[in-house]
Amino acid sequence: MPENFFNIDRPDGGIPRELAAGITTSVFAGDQAMISVVEIAPGAAGTLHDHPEEQWGLCLAGSGTRTQGGVAVEVGAGDFWRTPGGVPHTIVAGEDGMRVLDIFAPPRKAYTVPGSGFGQNEG
Repeated sequence: MPENFFNIDRPDGGIPRELAAGITTSVFAGDQAMISVVEIAPGAAGTLHDHPEEQWGLCLAGSGTRTQGGVAVEVGAGDFWRTPGGVPHTIVAGEDGMRVLDIFAPPRKAYTVPGSGFGQNEG
């Protein structure tokens, strides 16, 4: 594909990260925002963490439980959410797993290189 064009079903060209056991992503960073295509295996759980960047998430497929600010919400395909910077959050996939599109603004520096983990303030 031409420069600056991508396909969600072929995330090659993105920055690969293993966020946690059973949770992988391909990250596409721009100057002012970043997109992360996240694949979550059935029952896989993220680590409670926070970061200063604003985050929007869209469940593309599957279902799970999104917890942020101490509130757990069941989410499924088509549901989306906003997580303000500094709010602790995590996700646990349901029995069919999940595919989530995350959008960060500004881009998360920790996600601009291949690696593992969610970045800062995990735990």
